[in-house]
Amino acid sequence: MYVCLCKGITDSQLRAAIKDGGSEFKRLKKELAVGTQCGKCVPVAMSILAEETAKTAVYYEVA
Repeated sequence: MYVCLCKGITDSQLRAAIKDGGSEFKRLKKELAVGTQCGKCVPVAMSILAEETAKTAVYYEVA
């Protein structure tokens, strides 16, 4: 699905960039130019970022 229509960025491109170490929106914005034109894609992009970073979160058990 397209996340950013202005720049033609898909959710799979966004997820791939996140997996490659783009754990901050600032970096994704620089690499993919997501959210640099009209800004309507920012909430969806932030949601995908949160979803993907939650998958890789490390939880520690407290003794």
